[in-house]
Amino acid sequence: MTLTLNYIEEAAERIAPYIQRTPLLRMNNLDPFLGCEIYLKMESMQKTNAFKIRGAMNKILQLPESDLEKGIITTSSGNHGRAVAFAAKQLGIHATVVVPESGSKFKADAIEALGAELLRCDVRERFEVTEALAEKYDYTYIPPFDDYGVMAGQGTVGLEITSQNEALDHVIMPASGGGLLASSSTAIKLTAPDMKVYGAEPANLPRYTESLAKGEVTAVTRKETVADALVTSQPGTRNFPIVKEYVDGMMTVSEEFILKGMKLLMMEAKIVTEPSSAITAGALLEGSLDVSPEDKVCLVISGGNVGLDFMEKLKYIHY
Repeated sequence: MTLTLNYIEEAAERIAPYIQRTPLLRMNNLDPFLGCEIYLKMESMQKTNAFKIRGAMNKILQLPESDLEKGIITTSSGNHGRAVAFAAKQLGIHATVVVPESGSKFKADAIEALGAELLRCDVRERFEVTEALAEKYDYTYIPPFDDYGVMAGQGTVGLEITSQNEALDHVIMPASGGGLLASSSTAIKLTAPDMKVYGAEPANLPRYTESLAKGEVTAVTRKETVADALVTSQPGTRNFPIVKEYVDGMMTVSEEFILKGMKLLMMEAKIVTEPSSAITAGALLEGSLDVSPEDKVCLVISGGNVGLDFMEKLKYIHY
């Protein structure tokens, strides 16, 4: 099986009753700081305040009733786990979510508030722990990114972008395992071929930059990053060849500029984002893309799940 435009379009129809069609906002206030015409795809306004509900819901809605009755399980640094918990609550089924101990407490608390069973473990062991629990209790595993059903749901972000403004020149979106990047680039390139697509990832975890340079999936040494939703150490095996085919380039963003992007969005656009989505603004601030004032650039604001305690980090940040 491969990811096709038709599969993404079917996903859009399937999940429509359960999600928001998020706005694409023209944000003139940001133009002087980023050097181009800025548009924001506001997935932070999505249900669960992140794009992840699209993929989780699409995957879960295709499961047979017998699997739903047994329950589902996933591992996540936060947003995918919250999406799975939300979907499970909507459908009246059991969900277990395994989260890394180093992850956001704000996001973990939100998962528990939705009624899911929450388990914490070392970030390096989360997939092994999840697999063992799935086997023990016969739960169905809902992958965070490397699954065609999940990817098709995430690809509806790209489908919406081109339907909302086909005149965009560039789209920049965050990248971790690559589900959003691979699927949305597919939707964008097959509906608006001239639109350029870029992925932004932490400089501390340049898994796509290094993998593309080597021409194969490559694991990078794990380092800490403020972008807690972008902590995967290597690309998804299904995502990588799609990114290789459709994505026009990768941008690595320093920790400093991730925070600068976050503060810029908050102060000038009055939008609260999590650092993992502010990385797109950080990429432009750091000069990762050569743009002109006439260029129309869309930043995918992938999520807004951040607690007030994190805002202290921005106090002395200047953009």
